[in-house]
Amino acid sequence: MSTTLPLSDEKFKVLAKELGLSEEEVMKQSLRTFLERKLKEIKAEIYLIKAKYMISSIEEFEKLYREGKIEEKGSFEDFRRLDHLEFKKEELEKILEELK
Repeated sequence: MSTTLPLSDEKFKVLAKELGLSEEEVMKQSLRTFLERKLKEIKAEIYLIKAKYMISSIEEFEKLYREGKIEEKGSFEDFRRLDHLEFKKEELEKILEELK
């Protein structure tokens, strides 16, 4: 999979120079900004699911299932989605920490 920038290599080099940054630093900061935006989107979706069921964690969601306080029918997809989003959130946070 090849990704091309809307800027030519030469224009990218000029941009980095004008910003007083190395090309690597421009790429690193660009990646960090992109990942931070994705993390905010994920956190917003997590918030909506948690608010819908008035829970604070995936563990609480699971506990309510076990206790029969939430019907599995109609909410199982939200449970699976929340679990997946929590995983993605943790992964993005780890990557962002490495980029510091």
